[in-house]
Amino acid sequence: MQLEILGLLKVKKIVVFFFDKAEWEKVKQQSDENIKKWIDEQLFGTSVTVVLIGQDSANRKWINYEIKTSHERGNGLLGIYINEIKNQEGLTSSRGENPLSFFTFKKNNQIIIYPTYDWFKHDGYNNLGKWIEEAAKKANR
Repeated sequence: MQLEILGLLKVKKIVVFFFDKAEWEKVKQQSDENIKKWIDEQLFGTSVTVVLIGQDSANRKWINYEIKTSHERGNGLLGIYINEIKNQEGLTSSRGENPLSFFTFKKNNQIIIYPTYDWFKHDGYNNLGKWIEEAAKKANR
């Protein structure tokens, strides 16, 4: 199973693709079509998309595109709040809105609600693998 994940989490037994910040800075200066192509290439071969939810994640154009595209291609999806994780200066941010909540997802005319977890409250360090496996199973991946 391959996983596309936005962020910096260490995971065992899972292939993890990270969006390198320096690479993303270059990519986001390109045309919308080139950005979509790049995101689509990053999603190729993945089965689960994990959306790390920070203070400013919601309503970002490219996060929304990635969520929508991941759902359309049949990936499992889940969100993880990371607002209590300290940044490089040792600071945390306030809890942001969940970008998954801005969509109504359907599969076979059934509404799908993708799960969302809190990294600290739900013990993400020990449960991330389980969450990903559950998302993959629900998506038949």
